[in-house]
Amino acid sequence: MVKPKWGWRDPGVTKIRTLMIPALFGVSVSQINLLFDTFIASFLATGSISWLYYSDRLLEFPLGLFGIAIATVILPALSRKHVDAHSEGFAHTMDWGVRMVILLGLPAMLGLMVLAKPMLMVLFMRGEFTPHDVEQASLSLLAYASGLLNFMLIKVLAPGYYSRQDTKTPVKYGIIAMASNMVFNAIFAYFYGYVGLAMATALSAFINMALLYRGLHRQNVYRITKKTIGFVVRLVMAVAPWWQY
Repeated sequence: MVKPKWGWRDPGVTKIRTLMIPALFGVSVSQINLLFDTFIASFLATGSISWLYYSDRLLEFPLGLFGIAIATVILPALSRKHVDAHSEGFAHTMDWGVRMVILLGLPAMLGLMVLAKPMLMVLFMRGEFTPHDVEQASLSLLAYASGLLNFMLIKVLAPGYYSRQDTKTPVKYGIIAMASNMVFNAIFAYFYGYVGLAMATALSAFINMALLYRGLHRQNVYRITKKTIGFVVRLVMAVAPWWQY
């Protein structure tokens, strides 16, 4: 009996390692940007790191609950349809994921903006975390929340590459987004302090999302449909009245 050879030199393991390493970087861009934000915040007003940290905790909740969950659901389906050369089904699954993210992400983004102060007060205002800290953290939460939908769309668009075993392209786009984030940090932090860091992170997320979508569009893998555009318009009209609050 020939024993199977398992090890780092096994072709299957080598392929997995080759695909996995870039993918790990691709999904860590937002965390790396947060690390840069924290480093720069250490040179700003006292409390900046804490205000960014607590606002980021609230941002991560809907991102993990909805964005990552939907991405996890669609990845196996996308991989199966790619193997079966079912391009129409692939695009349909991608479109469904985008609609679900927008359906859940847009109200979540609005909720974080409208309820920023009440949520921070209920969850964190005790001990050394004073009403002043609530006020300051709510400002960075507003800036972070403006990019929530983009963060969630990144989680859904990236599987469009991973399912086709293309892990290098998201890394390339992630590097561009990271470089943009550092440039925006330098500009916005000078004028807006720690809030500018959150603004820079949200803006770099938009750049990352736009690059991912443009790549899929150019490769004729996925293009947003009229159905989804109409869905988004109706959803915006439905949540628009809440902005007055």
